[in-house]
Amino acid sequence: MKIYISATLRIFFGRNPVIEIPGESIGETLNNLTDEYPEGRKVLFEESGELRRFVQIYIGDENRTAKEYRNVKLPAGTEILLLPAIAGGSPNASLIPDDRRKAALLDDSEVERFGRHLLLKDIGVKGQKRIKAARVVVAGAGALGSPVIQYLAAAGVGTIKVVDFDDVSLENLQSQVLHTTRDLKRPKVASAKDKVRNINRNINLEAENIKLEADNIVSVIDGYDLVVDCTDNYKARYLISDACVLCGIPEVFGAIYQFEGQVGIFNLNGGPCYRCQFPEPPETGLVPTCAEGGAISPLPGIIGSIQANEALKLIIGIGEHLDGKLLVIDSLYLQSRILQVRKNPECPVCGTNAAITTVEDYDYEDFCGLKAREEEIPIEGLTPEELARRIENGPPVTLVDVREPHERSILRFPGVIVIPIGQLARRKNELNPEVDTVFICKEGKRSILAINTLREAGYAGPMYNLKGGMDAMKDIIFTHEGAWL
Repeated sequence: MKIYISATLRIFFGRNPVIEIPGESIGETLNNLTDEYPEGRKVLFEESGELRRFVQIYIGDENRTAKEYRNVKLPAGTEILLLPAIAGGSPNASLIPDDRRKAALLDDSEVERFGRHLLLKDIGVKGQKRIKAARVVVAGAGALGSPVIQYLAAAGVGTIKVVDFDDVSLENLQSQVLHTTRDLKRPKVASAKDKVRNINRNINLEAENIKLEADNIVSVIDGYDLVVDCTDNYKARYLISDACVLCGIPEVFGAIYQFEGQVGIFNLNGGPCYRCQFPEPPETGLVPTCAEGGAISPLPGIIGSIQANEALKLIIGIGEHLDGKLLVIDSLYLQSRILQVRKNPECPVCGTNAAITTVEDYDYEDFCGLKAREEEIPIEGLTPEELARRIENGPPVTLVDVREPHERSILRFPGVIVIPIGQLARRKNELNPEVDTVFICKEGKRSILAINTLREAGYAGPMYNLKGGMDAMKDIIFTHEGAWL
């Protein structure tokens, strides 16, 4: 069998995008795969042996994740795709009702501005008036939000609400083309408002400098025609998806990681929601986020442009779209495919007997692994300042760097032992249980996973997490180093 490994999972499979593995069924092939790549077993399977619910299995464009397909004999040479969460159909009617479309008027300057749209048979005057009458929420003004916001504004979407709670930082400028050096330390929504004003002063840009939470998301999106999900974390993805289902608003989803992106449309006319495709997120730290794993700078432009294109098609009511489908693009190997997304009748939000009926009564912190379980032993951490004092003044401490090679080449930490997370269990004897061990990653998330991995492997020595990771440590000066880390 030929197994295609999504970019998010490749670090566990020798960084290979495609692996040929013997086997006559999905189950046998996956067993052989994880025998050859033991580090991959933990990311694919629970301790019970069950497939993790954030991983989906496709053959062609058909989802074959269900257990009933696991032992079905397959033809030799079958291609299997492992698709983790990172986050068309026939033409539909426009999202914009006729009364609102008729109430929208185009003045002479708008006729000139949108002349290229008006010449298109599928858009014309009626379509452009629908665009002007549309009310769209863009959740996230970062990498994906940058092209989405600018293209929707340039297309003439009448009301755009941009929601983000972050400020512009220097590292944002590599891929977040909405912002410039002059915007550093400003709220991203303020920067977005300025850019939209420069694109088209007739656009009503509503800037919401807030973090989306269960107690505010309904008020943020209620009354809008469409939500475009440009966020970068699992909590926000499930929160947005659930709120869209409960408010009856369709969602254009996008996600990126390194060289790979996903685009889909959820909750359109009773179609599947995000949970139908990915019932649960991965454990915290198990799969790196875009911020931890990075993304090549043009990738959000590619994925965000497709999101904007899908949004405009839904607003106008034209073309085929990604309702019930997921477009997966690998920009490194120039591959793309469209996968079917089936509505799950057991979905707790949009299924036949939905258990989640309001956003407020669902604990997203707990669901996305952001809360420590009661039965878990708390993980102690050291601040960058505390670690610096320990290194300079003792007592001795063992430092373990679990980052990827490309991360270490950018910013090195002196005197560390380099052990990838997948190797920790079998290399635990390299650590001295009589000495405190501090684990280091980029943001202080994967290091928590590293500690839990060693606990499960039976390591009993004292372990600490570097709070905030290297991002927080990089401005600490060690006197014996005499230089910035």
